[in-house]
Amino acid sequence: MSKLNELLHKVVEVDASDLHLKADNPPIMRINGDLQRLDEPSIPTEKHQEMLLAILNEERKDRLFNFKECDLSYAIPGLARFRVNMYWQRGKVGAVFRLIPYRIRTIDDLRLPQVCKKIALLPRGLVLVTGPTGSGKSTSLAAVINHINESERRHIMTIEDPIEYVHQDKTAVINQRELGTDTHSFADALRHVMRQNPDVILVGEMRDLETIQLAITAAETGHLVFSTLHTVDAAQTIDRIVDVFDPEQQAQIRTQLSVTLQAVISQSLLPLQDGTGRVAAFEVMTATPSIRTMIREGKTHSLYHDIQTGAELGMQTLDGCLLGLVKDGLVDYEHALAKSSSASEFARRAANMGLTAGGDTHVTG
Repeated sequence: MSKLNELLHKVVEVDASDLHLKADNPPIMRINGDLQRLDEPSIPTEKHQEMLLAILNEERKDRLFNFKECDLSYAIPGLARFRVNMYWQRGKVGAVFRLIPYRIRTIDDLRLPQVCKKIALLPRGLVLVTGPTGSGKSTSLAAVINHINESERRHIMTIEDPIEYVHQDKTAVINQRELGTDTHSFADALRHVMRQNPDVILVGEMRDLETIQLAITAAETGHLVFSTLHTVDAAQTIDRIVDVFDPEQQAQIRTQLSVTLQAVISQSLLPLQDGTGRVAAFEVMTATPSIRTMIREGKTHSLYHDIQTGAELGMQTLDGCLLGLVKDGLVDYEHALAKSSSASEFARRAANMGLTAGGDTHVTG
């Protein structure tokens, strides 16, 4: 077994999320959110580079040497898949391997809000899953796509960089395209996707103006489109999309978004109180007539009120979700407070619920 595969087996064995490889340093793993150096000798620069380049084809080697970084997927049959980013730092090749388990977890496994099952089966529109890097967006989207796959006779086209979770056809038909292998860019794939007769389109990330515009157009023309952004809540998500466009185009984009947007699901990961892993907290906004009007008129600062009062429509605030996790004994009060949208408001609501900094619930009469 090669040294790299040996390390990746250990990633799975200890349930780490990531493996960091840096020349002349021992391997580093992220376990339950914390980086831990392995008690192993450093890997010399020459052997380190040789080990990493061995998994690249010629096209990706060219990309690494010419563009100084590249993304790819790497699989060990029977063990797991890994999302890989290689890059240069101080003239040496480095890499991060993200563990992608073979088993696709369900919406219930991930404690995703139940409204996600309804969102997954919408006939058309734009659904965005947002959050910082490493917050589990790809895992959540895989669960949603899996729910469609088990429930509907639809044609699903995914465009990913790279392919992470591999789906097998169940009730649906799924085609997965990877940047650098099956297509050159998200925009290139989206320009041709209409001719592939899709019902559902997954765009791994809305990185640039053209990709955003094409994704919105696909949603306008009767497709259900899923994608991701690195934003923390619904208001920031809408503002980020609008701000990508020139000022003279922004009113039109707000109007298009007000018609096509169906939901924004924002998430953040927290360590479990018992130290056995992590759990996600979610904000969910679904597009009501009132919310569509706010988007069209540029009043995103008012969205929070409708999210807060929209529980019967499946909406929830991040802070409300965090308070529920603390109440259920899943996460520490301090970790939830650190992830909250408003620390003072979170603390006030927690006090009203009888939640202490120690995570205990006190019921007062």
